[in-house]
Amino acid sequence: MNKFKKKQAEEKEEMTEELKEAEEEISEEKPEEEVSTDDEELEKLKAENRQLKEDFLRAYADAENTKKRCAQEIEKNNKYAISSFAKDLLSVADNLHRAIEAVDNQNSGDCEALRKGVELTENELSKVFNKFGIKKMEILGTVFDPNYHQVIQEVEDKTKPNGTIIAELQTGYMINDRILREAMVVVTKA
Repeated sequence: MNKFKKKQAEEKEEMTEELKEAEEEISEEKPEEEVSTDDEELEKLKAENRQLKEDFLRAYADAENTKKRCAQEIEKNNKYAISSFAKDLLSVADNLHRAIEAVDNQNSGDCEALRKGVELTENELSKVFNKFGIKKMEILGTVFDPNYHQVIQEVEDKTKPNGTIIAELQTGYMINDRILREAMVVVTKA
């Protein structure tokens, strides 16, 4: 990009020097009989010069804006390029979590090694998720937001405000500041 800026600066300098030389040639003294027609021609050239300068500045500004937009688009693409791959991995995370819950419900010492292995695998997957900006949404006890949650069931509960999330059926995930998957929730109704 520095080469691009340097090239633009050099082109700008060359155009400025050419314009100065043209103005100097025009401003040289002329015989008196040519002065009246040359004044008109000089004014035309100056107006054309001004127009060319304005056109150049507009084109330069447009190029700079395009460059900035491209840089933002590249940054955005890099930030969210793994979204579809990450979505596919979420089912793996869900299955690991279900396996841990199933072993915990058994209360059997025979499955202790299996539980530990699955927990370690789940922890490793969580580290990879964190590395790439993928985070679980912590939503229990919060108020339902249709942008982040999908209601699966409503339950009457007069002890909590209407729309409070009391259970999470499927964990929601964010990638950086975007939703990767909505959380499936159970909410209260008054």
